[in-house]
Amino acid sequence: MSTPPAYPFRSRREIHSGEPKVYSDAHLEEQASTTEPTPAPDRGKQPEEAEALDPDKTPVRGTRLTRQPSDVLTFDDVTDAPQPSRGQARRHRRSAGAKLRDGASETTGMRSRRLAAERRAARKRKRRARIRSFLVLFLVLGLVSGAGYLAYTQLVSSSATSSDDFPGPGSGSVEVTIDEEATGRQIGQTLVDAGVVKSVGAFVRQFETNRAAMSIRPGTYRLKLQMSASAALAALLDETNRVDSTITIGSGQTLSEVKARIVSIMGVAESEVNAAFADTEAIGLPSEAGGNAEGWLLPGSYEVSEDDTPTTVIARMVAGTVQELDRLGVAPSDRETVLIKASIVDGEMNIDKYMPMVARVIDNRLADTEGETKGLLGMDSTVLYGVGKTSGVPDQADLDNDNPYNTRLHAGLPPTPIGQPSEKAIKAVLNPAEGTWLYFVTVNLDTGETLFASTLEEQEQNRQKFVEYCAANPKVCSAS
Repeated sequence: MSTPPAYPFRSRREIHSGEPKVYSDAHLEEQASTTEPTPAPDRGKQPEEAEALDPDKTPVRGTRLTRQPSDVLTFDDVTDAPQPSRGQARRHRRSAGAKLRDGASETTGMRSRRLAAERRAARKRKRRARIRSFLVLFLVLGLVSGAGYLAYTQLVSSSATSSDDFPGPGSGSVEVTIDEEATGRQIGQTLVDAGVVKSVGAFVRQFETNRAAMSIRPGTYRLKLQMSASAALAALLDETNRVDSTITIGSGQTLSEVKARIVSIMGVAESEVNAAFADTEAIGLPSEAGGNAEGWLLPGSYEVSEDDTPTTVIARMVAGTVQELDRLGVAPSDRETVLIKASIVDGEMNIDKYMPMVARVIDNRLADTEGETKGLLGMDSTVLYGVGKTSGVPDQADLDNDNPYNTRLHAGLPPTPIGQPSEKAIKAVLNPAEGTWLYFVTVNLDTGETLFASTLEEQEQNRQKFVEYCAANPKVCSAS
């Protein structure tokens, strides 16, 4: 049995002193070179079997522990090995740190992700908190600014109102004409020029804050001088302050009726009105009218201002008719004929659906020169116009009156229109209904029911129905 090499004993103090002491095995190596040691066999095994075993896997004597692998450094290897350089030490530390990080990443991955998520959530909460703070600050600043601006405008408005508006309800009287389609500022300027309000701005402020201001009607109003803007606006909205300065022409009204209306509204003499109609050039009456304005005055309402004269008002009426005829495509040479026929349609019928049929009867009777009618219109409306009447039923004296408008005695059309025709009547004349009718009669005065006939025999049957209606309704027929 060989004796294991003997190493000098080293105390714990020497081991941990930090100054390793190097021992020499030279004398042992020298002895081993002369004497060949015999290895001790393992317990329970033959020497040759023990020699075949791996020394690293052979248990340490007296224990179950195996020796460390040959690549594991022993204490002597550490103490005897040369010290590494600084660069090698740094590289070693980096390598060791990388291994530690790799290991840590595997063991602490979940924790790292959780921490990262918590950090992101915290950042989002902080960001939202900053946004909320900014919005709250912005809102507060907006409210403060708005309140300040409102207070400023109220102050400015109050001071402006006191300086550009009259304080009281006004005094005296003045007539002011508001033009059609005038804006609030234009109305304000008109009131300033008339001395009603102090400034346009004061009136415009009241006009824009009152929704009813848009309903101010054009026309002439009697107002006070030096009124406050609010009082002036209220006066314009009060119809009792409106001066009657509107000339209204209805469909079917005659020239004499229009003249009387002009005299009444404008407060002028009848002779002045007649002189205005006589000046056909001044009123713009076309030559085809033959100097007679009957039928050439467009129905409607006409506002009369202080600057108007009978001539200016009549000129507007005539111009309206010319424009309407041009719009409907009536040639100048046909204007008078169309107006005559349309005035008869208006005189005979006031129900829209029958107007084109009446227009057809007029054309058929004018063309029936060799037939039953002999070209005679036989219209009651023309007979009444010839004797100066505007309504009712002509009596025998009226029917026997020989005048150019008595279409029972004279064939063809009357010399002029018998009134101011409506647009519906003009359209009916331009587009008459299709039919062979020569006669018509209203058989019910309550409903206006009218029956049309192509022969005199059929007409007599329809007339009998009217007689029966009058027998059942004597008061209605007598009133007509």
